Amino acid sequence: MAFSSERRLRCLSPSYGQHVTILSIDGGGVRGIIPGIVLAYLESQLQELDGEEARLVDYFDVISGTSTGGLIVAMLTAPDKTNRNRPLFAAKEIVPFYRKHCPKIFPHPRGAFAWAQILVRLVRGPKYNGKYLREVIEDFLGDTRLTQTLTNVVIPCFDIKKLQPVIFSSYQAVSRRVTDAKISDICLSTSAAPTYLPAHRFTNEDNEGNKHEYNLIDGGIAANNPTLCAIAEVTKQIVKKNPAMGDISPLDYTRVVVISLGTGSIRNEEKYDAIMASKWGLVSWICADGSSPIIDCYNEAIQDIVDYQSCVVFQALHSETNYLRIDDDTLKGDIGSVDISTEKNMDGLVEVGKALLKKNVSRVNLETGHYEPISDHVTNEEALKRVAKILSEERKLRESRYHKLKT
Repeated sequence: MAFSSERRLRCLSPSYGQHVTILSIDGGGVRGIIPGIVLAYLESQLQELDGEEARLVDYFDVISGTSTGGLIVAMLTAPDKTNRNRPLFAAKEIVPFYRKHCPKIFPHPRGAFAWAQILVRLVRGPKYNGKYLREVIEDFLGDTRLTQTLTNVVIPCFDIKKLQPVIFSSYQAVSRRVTDAKISDICLSTSAAPTYLPAHRFTNEDNEGNKHEYNLIDGGIAANNPTLCAIAEVTKQIVKKNPAMGDISPLDYTRVVVISLGTGSIRNEEKYDAIMASKWGLVSWICADGSSPIIDCYNEAIQDIVDYQSCVVFQALHSETNYLRIDDDTLKGDIGSVDISTEKNMDGLVEVGKALLKKNVSRVNLETGHYEPISDHVTNEEALKRVAKILSEERKLRESRYHKLKT
């Protein structure tokens, strides 16, 4: 049974349960298809346990996402226009959405026009004008604001004028630390990847009449993997003794459950090397062989270091089974691109996502920094089934305790 708005606020509160539950989704452009496959599988497992109406938003206290991950967050948490207590999209609708719209968001140039587009990108503007993306986002999100999402969200951006990250957080919006911005503005901002899409500027007025101006680009500049951003927002609420967090201790990670989803990586392809880079000037760092080495380096470095740090913390606090990272570091060629949206490439991304479910759960080796399977017998599919049971039991516990207290 779906939660009403009032019941959601209380029943989904960790104070009625045992765990704080967090879902995090990396940036990666069209590669958002990969976590889309994983999320559809997780939601299907929850539906087997709790019925066809179950949605991911019913089970997570916080859902965070950067860039394309931020767009997925909006799809999963923004209220439906006809039923404000249910989300706009089911998880199984993410991949069809990407397949329908990505070819128009990232139109694939051909022949001489491809070279012309590269020159424009280097001299006059981003590779894509972003008009279609704006139309799509504003159409399905409308005027929905940060405080209206069906669970708490955390979406990083970067303010190019102030040269500092901006974390759009439901928690902070409620306490007025950031303005209650429209989700459409936040999505356009967090996905504004330098050289690919234009920066996004908007102003917003808070409840006291103060105007705030934002000049934002891709959140991947600060946190392409937003897992730690989400954990930090939760930890701040615990430290502040927010009643919704119950009696959880800031260092009790046995009561924090995190699923962190990547969009794939090209790092094992050895795409660049020092001999090549030693000859690059400014232009080559921005654009070489149709890609952007500097953006690739930033994105890979940020998402890997966050995963590494998260693994260290959860292992140090004897909670390593509560942190599940699912990613693929074997992408090669066009499949590793953030913007190649041909039918062939999207078909390939779907297959990568399906294959990823069958792969063994891997974890960063704290000595080498490389992913290694934690077991020959536990696949990502099986791990998600285990987490689905935890999430289902947590939801039922919260409902049960709520009803007991009410009666």
